Amino acid sequence: MSESGESTARLNASKSDALREAIEEYWGYDDFRPLQEAAMLSVVEERDSLVVLPTGGGKSLCYQVPALTMEGLAVVVSPLISLMKDQVDALRANGIAAAYLNSTLSWDESREVFDGMRSGALTLLYVAPERLMNSYLLEQLVKTNVSFIAIDEAHCVSMWGHDFRPQYRELKQIREVFPNIALHAYTATATEQVREDIVNQLNLSDPEILVGPFDRPNLSYSVEQINDRIQQIRSVVDRHPDESGIVYCISRKEVENVSNTLNEFGYRALPYHAGLPDDVRSANQDAFIQDQVEIIVATIAFGMGVDKPNVRYVVHAGLPKSLENYQQESGRAGRDNLEAECCLLYSEGDIFSWERILSDQPDAVRQVSMDSIRAILGYCHAYLCRHQQLVAHFGQTLEESCGHHCDVCRGDYELVEDPLVVSQKIISSVYRQDQRFGTSYTAAVLKGSRDKKVLANGHDQLSTYGLLKNESLAAIRNWINQLAAQHYLKKGGEYQLVQITESGWKVLKGELTPRLIQPRVETSAERAQRKSREVQGDAWEGVDQNLFQHLRTLRAEMAEELVLKPYMVFSDETLRGLARHRPSSQENLLQIKGVGQKKCQDYGDRVLAEIDAWCDTHELDQDVDLKQAAARPKPATKSKSANAQAKQAFELFAEGKTESQIADEMGRAISTVNGYLTSYIEQENVTDATPWVDKLIVGRIESAIDEVGCDRLKPIYEQLGEDVPYEQIRIVVACRRQREQEE
Repeated sequence: MSESGESTARLNASKSDALREAIEEYWGYDDFRPLQEAAMLSVVEERDSLVVLPTGGGKSLCYQVPALTMEGLAVVVSPLISLMKDQVDALRANGIAAAYLNSTLSWDESREVFDGMRSGALTLLYVAPERLMNSYLLEQLVKTNVSFIAIDEAHCVSMWGHDFRPQYRELKQIREVFPNIALHAYTATATEQVREDIVNQLNLSDPEILVGPFDRPNLSYSVEQINDRIQQIRSVVDRHPDESGIVYCISRKEVENVSNTLNEFGYRALPYHAGLPDDVRSANQDAFIQDQVEIIVATIAFGMGVDKPNVRYVVHAGLPKSLENYQQESGRAGRDNLEAECCLLYSEGDIFSWERILSDQPDAVRQVSMDSIRAILGYCHAYLCRHQQLVAHFGQTLEESCGHHCDVCRGDYELVEDPLVVSQKIISSVYRQDQRFGTSYTAAVLKGSRDKKVLANGHDQLSTYGLLKNESLAAIRNWINQLAAQHYLKKGGEYQLVQITESGWKVLKGELTPRLIQPRVETSAERAQRKSREVQGDAWEGVDQNLFQHLRTLRAEMAEELVLKPYMVFSDETLRGLARHRPSSQENLLQIKGVGQKKCQDYGDRVLAEIDAWCDTHELDQDVDLKQAAARPKPATKSKSANAQAKQAFELFAEGKTESQIADEMGRAISTVNGYLTSYIEQENVTDATPWVDKLIVGRIESAIDEVGCDRLKPIYEQLGEDVPYEQIRIVVACRRQREQEE
């Protein structure tokens, strides 16, 4: 290697080290996901880039992490207000100086953001595309040391994308205003045509184009024809008790019907569609994101801007609009890279539903949309590995099948015993019907139906009439569709008439044998058990699931107190790590994936106290299977372990000392001592809150609990007129729960 080459390699290594240190310190991750490091290096090397990473691939980190290692202000273009707020809240929770400018801010709040820009106090600024092109903001940014500009959801710039937004086209002017600043575009779904359009529309200069693997190996895909839609949805939900899921429907009416029916069965579901009042729609979305309900039933209007990583299943209760839409909508499951399930339920009638919805569109647009819908129908009928089919649509190849992460590879189906004979019967009937009829009619002839149309056409006299009389109409239709998906038959014209292809004629001659599949014969209980086993995988191995649920409750309480989304406190992946390894000190807490220094300092004592109390009560070991990582940065904490700190606090509580006295004596924050107190109440089975809360206030809180229950603190807080602190409510609730357990 030449001297200049060695110098470049050393420089890149130094930059990579800086990026790795930042992602460890602020996010608690000890490694990059695929393509993240390359994408980050493009930013720090100030070279334009286009990065395509699937949902859950960590694309936001590709610009957030470099912003911490570079001088100046990183500007992020984001299309939705809700997405901006979530990103900024999450960054601030990690100790990163971030802000946004949008219509929700007051004049004083906007002025504070501008002051932060001018003073250099901000690291990242989020703006909408139309706001960025505002002349005043551009003038201020020109005077600011802008490090780079990142354009999120960049597929919105392309008319070929599935979510085109004209405002994104104006971003082309950025290059004229900032000719020497690198531009970086990010998206989760973009075909080659869309990628080319993004580069051209944003005027990217010799960009580094990085396209990550579209496969999501943590997702389990399945496709089912609808026979009892609600029961099929319930089967998926029941495999994920108390976990978050999304159910997509084609129409608003279906959303309301499905949501109401699920609630009647005892599930907690809310609807979401464009026909709801803005405040209701927003409240329903917030309830779902805050884990106050498990299920959101929605049209495709729900999704972009919803940054909820712990969605464990996505059900499509009808055909999505395209494979691109399906990739993005199903991709909202498992964004934390833990296992998740994606189930697509469909019927042939979905085609007609979409035709009605698209009827007011221009002919050319409607035709393109219907072609996309028929392509997703082809995906349903092609019984090949679902993972391989999806990545192939985006121009990639998955060399091996997924193993057991889809219905086909998992074994939900089995081969038809004599596929050649069955195929010849079907294709022969198509031929004898003069190739002038559709799928359902052909199936009726083969079934031997006495339908008036079949009789009127004299097709009960055909030699193929009733050849498959022992099969169900649904099975025959499915086989016809499978032959079409394998190109032995084709459908054409306005009425989708079934016709024979060149390959189909070879089947009639016995020269080719199609592959036909039918559902595996097994009881519903056997299938449910097998599916549940395959969907969950081994991600729960070693996890104390009861402790995990306990920590979920703690996370919800902390999120309410801090006015954050629960996942911004800790992700499900981090909670599983805590429940698996059960750390006893801050040094060991830092070894849990997702725990950075800021979260360790802010939440560590309280979480460790809960884990310590739990392990004492249930006689569990701590620090299980932890690898000592000397290279991992440690926070500036007292040498005494959190385990010992909690025990010291318990002794002081037993002596009757107040929280403030204990905080002074131990040198800890009041919030930390409050966390110790809750653990003390649970461990010692304390039922009387009056040593710490005034008797009259205890009575008020108890009355509020009688009205709204004690599952969550926020309803109690609101019932009390928001004038009783959360700390006091939590103490009374903890004592109440101990009392109820004794009863």
